[in-house]
Amino acid sequence: MRPFKKTCLYLFLFLVCLLVFHCATTGPGGKTSVILISTEQEVSIGKQMSEQVDKDYMILGDTVVQNYISRVGQKLVQVSDRKDLEYHFTVIDSKEINAFAMPGGYIYIYTGLLKLMESEAELSGVLGHEVGHIVARHGVRRLQQVIGISILLDIALGKSSEAVKQGVSVGIGLMLQGFSRENELEADYDAIFYMSRASYNPQGMVDLLKKLDNLDKSGKNVIEKLAADHPPTVKRIEAAQQNLDSLGYANSTLPLMQEDYKKIKDRLK
Repeated sequence: MRPFKKTCLYLFLFLVCLLVFHCATTGPGGKTSVILISTEQEVSIGKQMSEQVDKDYMILGDTVVQNYISRVGQKLVQVSDRKDLEYHFTVIDSKEINAFAMPGGYIYIYTGLLKLMESEAELSGVLGHEVGHIVARHGVRRLQQVIGISILLDIALGKSSEAVKQGVSVGIGLMLQGFSRENELEADYDAIFYMSRASYNPQGMVDLLKKLDNLDKSGKNVIEKLAADHPPTVKRIEAAQQNLDSLGYANSTLPLMQEDYKKIKDRLK
């Protein structure tokens, strides 16, 4: 095929994609982007990945803690810019200090991270960050880049093949590692934005990041070790403080809710 004709064909296919795949909300304030994976397909992909995570990891058996985390998470969902999903919040019983979000509304947090925090506001910062990833569809975007659209669609359609199994496995690994610097900073911003709307003091996000920064210095921060492309925590603290200032939350009088959180944290000892 001649170069000119090939260029025209690619342009035609691109225009078809723009017509078929409508713009989807991907951030606070009505920010939108063209997404190739439908919500239904995303949920199907996330469900299969979640089923594998539930098999491979030890899920905390304490329903009081699980329900508490879910309640806090759902408060953030209710003020988020994406309510076309059923969100699931699950605690993994592990000493690792981490949390991650998968496509379709599946969010996991480790007991190691829960033990590090000291307030419900800090917890809302973590969960708001992960909700931000889902609102922005960071998961499906990254999967499209690494796995490819064809395997993603096979996963969504429930096809059974070795390639699909490998795709699910690779996808879980990618979600565990976190996202790019830009994605992480975007999710931090979203968390601060949603925290205040859910009546949590956004200062909790800065408090949490400072704790992670101390772990960086000690070499114990699993989150930073997993993804070399993560922004350094000190940069995240600076950006979070700037976001507090720009959004007018610097002197927020909203509660940190330390006592309520302590009751839950005591159950993890």
